[in-house]
Amino acid sequence: MWNVALLGLLLVSGLGLLLGGGCSGGDGSKEGAAPKHTSGGGAQVSKADLDAALKKSFKESDAPGVVAAVQTPDFAWVRAMGVADRASGEPMTPEVHHRVGSVTKTFTATLLLKAANEGLLSLDDTIDQYIKGVPNGDKITLHQMSDMTSGIASYTEDDQWVKEWSSDPTRVWAPEQMARIGIKESPLFDPGSAWFYSNTNYVLLGLVLEQVSGKPIDQLYQKEIIEPLDLKETSFPGTSSAIPEPYDHGYTLQGKSSGSKPIDSTDWSPSSAWAAGEMISTVDDLLVYGRALGTGKGLLSPKEQKERLDSFVSDVPPLNQPPLEGDLAYGIGLGKDHGWVGHNG
Repeated sequence: MWNVALLGLLLVSGLGLLLGGGCSGGDGSKEGAAPKHTSGGGAQVSKADLDAALKKSFKESDAPGVVAAVQTPDFAWVRAMGVADRASGEPMTPEVHHRVGSVTKTFTATLLLKAANEGLLSLDDTIDQYIKGVPNGDKITLHQMSDMTSGIASYTEDDQWVKEWSSDPTRVWAPEQMARIGIKESPLFDPGSAWFYSNTNYVLLGLVLEQVSGKPIDQLYQKEIIEPLDLKETSFPGTSSAIPEPYDHGYTLQGKSSGSKPIDSTDWSPSSAWAAGEMISTVDDLLVYGRALGTGKGLLSPKEQKERLDSFVSDVPPLNQPPLEGDLAYGIGLGKDHGWVGHNG
């Protein structure tokens, strides 16, 4: 059985989830009505062990605040430490809303699998069937885009885009703009011959999903995932930089010189991530979503879930080379890191 980990790392405010099914249990902590210990991989870990591990890692991180959760079939542990806002000193709590970043890719990949099941597309379709002008577009499949073996460059690695984005982080970006920038720098390699983490893949997949469904991506997330799982605190903000109350502040050193202090990036436009990283959620919602992501229940049919969990690629560079060899793999919107399945944020 897979261990399921959903890790959302939000600038320097952190959210970490380790999920294996089960249920979640406020003073900065939550408990499920659960046994004293939880087992995993043959080892038993107590709540005190988890508290100590979080305290140690939080101290080493120098982050202002963190929310962490561990969930198993018979055990739930949620903790919050530090502050949600450096300026006010407001304490971090488990109830805060976070920008969960690239955990959004798991939502987009779920929509892709559901669209394939409905006959709206095939994972073996090539991207040129939907979007013209992608180098190697007649060879790159939607499946290869979902597992990052397409060879399409990431717009977020483009120096000019980074310069424009960092000079005005409140600017609203259209997904087509970002896709064109990534396409311009492509191909990085022949489809299927290597692996490269590219946000352009998921922006393009979002555009494909809108095209085949005839609906905006936010409506697809809402109808296919958020409502069926009753994720009341999860949303896709689109061009709005607003976050539901209560929320934590995000901070970044990106674009700053060495020795600079982190700046508050909470109100920056999320449009620069779109279907690759815009989602907002809470730890309680992500505990529910993480269980569904790991089991498929409420999200995908057993056949679709098996296809997803069998999709991991590890036999191409750099995944088959040191230091990643044997430790890291990537599939249809899911990563596998030392046996844990999930996604960074």
